[in-house]
Amino acid sequence: MRFTVDLNLETLKREMVAYLAASDFAVFYSDPGGLKGLPLVLWDVERYPDYQMFLDVARKAGVKLVMFGAAEFDDNDLDELTEQIEEGEFTREEQREYEARIRKLRSHKGATCSLELAFDLNSRLYVYDVQPDWYDEFCDLDEEILARTADNDAEDDDSLGGFYSKN
Repeated sequence: MRFTVDLNLETLKREMVAYLAASDFAVFYSDPGGLKGLPLVLWDVERYPDYQMFLDVARKAGVKLVMFGAAEFDDNDLDELTEQIEEGEFTREEQREYEARIRKLRSHKGATCSLELAFDLNSRLYVYDVQPDWYDEFCDLDEEILARTADNDAEDDDSLGGFYSKN
């Protein structure tokens, strides 16, 4: 689970980049979200939001290389959601509600939506990950629409082509 905050991550991103440039770490600029599926240990950003504490742990553990990733919000993802809504089997009221939520999220186009710091220690990645509340709302909306369209697809694939009885 990611910790979310209502703040401008652009300021935090600039601060992190400057801090890393002045540190003794080698910095690998990674693709944010590229760590999915790997064995991760997530930093408790909610109780310990200071990324410098996270980097101090890496330093004390003898880590020389840290990964840094930042993502900007691209409204192409919202366009895809809009297409899914148009192609899905939603009531007119549901469509309006989803479209209103999408319009609200468009105001964040180009904003930093995710910051990740990570380091490898003994084949395990230790990760500091932060994103704003509005991006968490986008992820929830994406999952909600995907689940609804997946349910409709499953119902459509329920047929056995007329060869077998459903009894």
